Amino acid sequence: MGATIVVGTDGSDASLDAMRWALEEARARDGRLVVVHAWHVPNVPGPMGLPLMTVPREDLERNARAVLDAAIRHLDRGHVEVQPELIEAHPVEALLTMGAGADLLVVGSRGLGGFKRLLLGSVSHQIALHAPCPVVIVPATADG
Repeated sequence: MGATIVVGTDGSDASLDAMRWALEEARARDGRLVVVHAWHVPNVPGPMGLPLMTVPREDLERNARAVLDAAIRHLDRGHVEVQPELIEAHPVEALLTMGAGADLLVVGSRGLGGFKRLLLGSVSHQIALHAPCPVVIVPATADG
């Protein structure tokens, strides 16, 4: 078997662009595509600093599965094996873990830069800094 290409998706246009790029790369390398969507229970502080659960865990997981399934439906797989991976973790943690056994890790970029990246953090930036394999960051398209 050829290369293992791992790509992250959150359902955004930028991540769908990255998935399409990664699919073509997997096809060119006669490999397989692992599509990762990470989810986690948000830590919303409640009284006395205890976590406040606002949405049932099962609903969060079901919604995450729907995002992953919808993203994969956008792919024209052809003869490429596509393996969906739903992981309960922060996106950076999930992608770095999956990237440990990959030949290439692909993420999209929404084009946030400078001050916005400092405030929000950037999955693509963290992946570029810490990935255990080569990384491709697919830039946001001009129209998106």
